[in-house]
Amino acid sequence: MSALSPSLPGGTWALGDLTVTRFGYGAMQLAGPWVMGPPADRDGAIAVLREAVDLGITHIDTSDAYGPRITNRLIREALHPYPESLHIVTKVGARRDEQGGWPTARQPDQLRRQVEENLESLGLEVLDLVNLRLGDAEGPKAGSIAEAFETLVELQREGVIRHLGVSNATAEQVAEAQGIAPIVCVQNMYNLAHRHDDELIDRLAAERIAYVPFFPLGGFSPLQSATLSAVTARLEATPMSVALAWLLHRSPNILLIPGTSSVAHLRENIAGARLSLSDEDLAELDKIGRE
Repeated sequence: MSALSPSLPGGTWALGDLTVTRFGYGAMQLAGPWVMGPPADRDGAIAVLREAVDLGITHIDTSDAYGPRITNRLIREALHPYPESLHIVTKVGARRDEQGGWPTARQPDQLRRQVEENLESLGLEVLDLVNLRLGDAEGPKAGSIAEAFETLVELQREGVIRHLGVSNATAEQVAEAQGIAPIVCVQNMYNLAHRHDDELIDRLAAERIAYVPFFPLGGFSPLQSATLSAVTARLEATPMSVALAWLLHRSPNILLIPGTSSVAHLRENIAGARLSLSDEDLAELDKIGRE
């Protein structure tokens, strides 16, 4: 194992009884363009997964909807049998259509089928953590999640899911889930420019519940910010480095899952997240959400 492993940026966090590195890896980019179909470089995808584990990462985020069924099969091919320290987090609640859309799939029978498919494609008997994906491709949508979340609670009682979380959720839906059963994480869009979950993050931190932001630089529409560009230039860093380092600094319960299909880029992300930000840098970056 690489010498990097004891010092991944951010240290570790407890997802229930599972200890994970705060710097994790998101597998979405291992599928083809727009998260559909196989990767152009299958060997490269396998190499990235193995490098992530060799570098000490113990938190891999995936979904059977990626591809669909592509990233889970790559993870299994690259890493099975899995190291005891490695924890694979998946999500259910959406499917892919032939046009590349993300239609919701949250009826009880659909959720049970998705859990079974994740178990099969990953080669597992128990899923460490399953997030219920809410809302739609445009973002969170208000409404009760009770029926869908209770289905996952039943599966947890049956022993095929260890821990539960929610994704793409409103603060009210997070609270509703917590009223039904314990959760160990919330996975939402959040970055320097999208600070809508600030209050939720602070509440979850006090409750020792992880917050896992996706799209640290805005996702398919990258963040454009003169302030970010100025700080990046001053630090002689990349925008992604600044964004990741800021997230680690923002709150101790934030777990990172930046994705990449390149070993070199994976290493760059790890190095970038170690970037030291001064009080001046942080004050300047804090203005971005109000630009």
